[in-house]
Amino acid sequence: MKKIPQRTCIGCNTQKNKKDLIRIVKDKDGNISIDRTGKANGRGAYICDSIECLEKAIKSKKLERTFETKISEEIYENLRGVIIDK
Repeated sequence: MKKIPQRTCIGCNTQKNKKDLIRIVKDKDGNISIDRTGKANGRGAYICDSIECLEKAIKSKKLERTFETKISEEIYENLRGVIIDK
């Protein structure tokens, strides 16, 4: 039996299957984007597909600490759009 990869949500700190989470990636140039394939190069962070987890991550500045950089409001708006669209 093949093992299913588990990742931890940065909002609620629960472990879930990797395919059930949204991956946010920071590439070597410092660009932060949403990785739908899960295979983009760079540092990744995972978040549940819920607004509550995203708001917790924004409030606690979890993404900024993970990527060690200031994150613009535009990136947070893109994330909100992806979560609401689903």
